[in-house]
Amino acid sequence: MKIGILFGAKSFEHEISVVSAIALKKILNSQIVYIFCDYNRDFYLIPTEGINSKQFSSGAYKKEKKLELKQGGFYQKTFAGQKLVSLDCVLNLIHGGDGEDGKIASLLDFFHVPYIGPRVEASVLSYNKLYTKMYAKELGVKVLPYEVIHKNTERKLTNISFPCIIKPSRLGSSIGVSIVKTSEELDYALDVAFEFDNQVLVEPFMAGISEYNLAGCKCENEFVFSIVEEPQKSEILDFDKKYLDFSRTQRVFEANLTQEMIYNLQETFKKIYTNLFEGSLIRCDFFVYENEVYLNEINPVPGSMANYLFEDFESVLLKLSKNLPTQQKIICEYRYINSIQAAKGK
Repeated sequence: MKIGILFGAKSFEHEISVVSAIALKKILNSQIVYIFCDYNRDFYLIPTEGINSKQFSSGAYKKEKKLELKQGGFYQKTFAGQKLVSLDCVLNLIHGGDGEDGKIASLLDFFHVPYIGPRVEASVLSYNKLYTKMYAKELGVKVLPYEVIHKNTERKLTNISFPCIIKPSRLGSSIGVSIVKTSEELDYALDVAFEFDNQVLVEPFMAGISEYNLAGCKCENEFVFSIVEEPQKSEILDFDKKYLDFSRTQRVFEANLTQEMIYNLQETFKKIYTNLFEGSLIRCDFFVYENEVYLNEINPVPGSMANYLFEDFESVLLKLSKNLPTQQKIICEYRYINSIQAAKGK
């Protein structure tokens, strides 16, 4: 099995993607081909041996072979012309913009490249936290109360009281996230969030709430679940902590939950995943409050693919790679145009 790991791209979470990609080298025994997308959205073939983060921060990656995405896959220039990079499938490991907002999914679909990752519709609904909440509510999945503030509108809270959490709608890794405890702190928190997005989500900061993470995918009409993790944090994970989390390769401890609660989390996951996220391995972050399950966020491209939550991550990935959605076959035969031309005697 030869897997192309696609990472980097033009995103606030670019560095996180680099860390995630390098971490998978320690996990996967399958043959890995690294394809780096830089800030200019140029693709490079990065040698697996010796790959390190300094290659990208220093710009040394530009010495490597440049690739072009065309029909059927990635191509490199040779003396004999363009040569297709041999891959069984591509793993979308681009976090944030480009990777999770649907751009890469659109390109890979357009050029008929098989890939593990969210499709266009799944990307759109999970990348924007507002759309995620609307989607969850439509499914009957509970979410915390929220309100939205746009950059050029009045800065006031209508339904949410302090303390609250301010977060950019289209960003992850806790970038731009603040806990606001007083009205005096609101303006500054909004300034920070608006540096990254023109739409901000406001949620109540609730004491006594528990957070649990569950990853999984669907293969051959059956769900494969990870263990349930309870993230260890004080008030909220900061960017530095999450940066380190994305390099994790060792398994974490399973949360101490009843079988009933694990079942409830898995059933909620199924509702969210089914008919939208096929072909992708996602992680759902849940809240549990007064024994009720709430969806916090969907991570359509989780850090390091949440490998540390699975007992045998590689077997899950390989199984998923053989159960990817297929595009509807469309054949254009120009029957209508030809019939008109024939009727005209041409």
